Amino acid sequence: MAVSGSRRMAFGRFDYATFMTFFAYAAGSVVVPVALVTMADDLGFSLESGGMTAGGALSLARTLTMVVSMLLCGFAAGRWGKRRTLGWSVVLMAVGMSLCALSPVYGLVLVALMLAGLGEGVIEGLGTPFVQALHDEEPGRYINFSHGFWSVGVFVTVLAVGALLSFGAPWRVLIGGVAAVAIVPGLLILLPARAGREYPEHPEPIHWRTVSRHGLDIVRTPRFWLYFSAMLFAGGGEFCLTFWCASYIQLHFEGTAWAGGLGTAAFAAGMVVGRTGWGYIIRQRQLKQLILYSALAGGIVTLAFPLLTSLGLFIALLFLAGVATAPFWPSLQSYATDRMPRNDTTMLFVLLSCAGVPGCGFFTWLMGVIGDRTGSLTNAFYLVPLCFFSLAALIAFDWILLRAADPEPEPQSAEAVPD
Repeated sequence: MAVSGSRRMAFGRFDYATFMTFFAYAAGSVVVPVALVTMADDLGFSLESGGMTAGGALSLARTLTMVVSMLLCGFAAGRWGKRRTLGWSVVLMAVGMSLCALSPVYGLVLVALMLAGLGEGVIEGLGTPFVQALHDEEPGRYINFSHGFWSVGVFVTVLAVGALLSFGAPWRVLIGGVAAVAIVPGLLILLPARAGREYPEHPEPIHWRTVSRHGLDIVRTPRFWLYFSAMLFAGGGEFCLTFWCASYIQLHFEGTAWAGGLGTAAFAAGMVVGRTGWGYIIRQRQLKQLILYSALAGGIVTLAFPLLTSLGLFIALLFLAGVATAPFWPSLQSYATDRMPRNDTTMLFVLLSCAGVPGCGFFTWLMGVIGDRTGSLTNAFYLVPLCFFSLAALIAFDWILLRAADPEPEPQSAEAVPD
């Protein structure tokens, strides 16, 4: 489908493997939040009796191992290539989720999720550059489109898991099912490709000193830290909604697990619409406007959340929040590569993810702490618009700097996106 002057999008085997990887990664990330109330009662840290901090700690601990593996994945990709590194990491994520399903106590669940986080960190770090290497002419479109399958995974998982929990399905079986799904894209990436259809790897292994130098060059660039901060807030705002809205619906609105899943699904549906839609129609040079206006819109919508007493209206606004949140993560990364064209793209993606993922874990944990201290998650939801407005301020500041330094900026990849 060609849209308003843009080239037709074309997909191959590794694109489909990436779609499935993002789907499985999302499923593993949200199956625990949707089942959290049931898990908490079963494992002895009831959310209604001061267990919100323990619930948030599951996300924070997973985040810590994700950051470790993200910091190392550039070296692994340089040594063994992005395809093999990514494929085995998907398998590792599946193993971690399997162990989570089998864990009898909270501590072992925590350890299993940390193991899954090692695989997820590599997926987070290499998933975007994996797509970038497949489509170097119009990366912004393909990156947004492929990241849309994260949202598809969230949407499908929360609806299915919420419904099955309402019917009495054990949470362990549901997490085990997610692990089984994750094996498929791992094998699809690892299996040899037909001649002429190989993944476009770097022809020679990259020495670790070269990878280190790429990283040092990036962190010595002042503008990088602006994008780093923007990713921190983008990840925090997105995952606070993804992680806590199902529990909030069950606790605040006295809804069922199905209602909680429906709320998370509404948010995910908005992200599906936003990411796939912008992936089709956005031009590379319009990414900064997309991020800024979406962040402002998202901040305004989520500012109303703590004030709502109607579950139906809360779910409707979750959908709008999803549309606004959708382009943050992929568009920020692609935009940063345009503004830092002399830096290594893979390492830049990795280091930006090293901000976004901690943002997810820290703000999710902080919401749980605030919920415990205040006795309700209601006031904690003000963290979400705070994240979105902070993101908008950073991109607006960058836009001002950009115009001052270059009145008519043209990113390198803009030539591939005709007017």
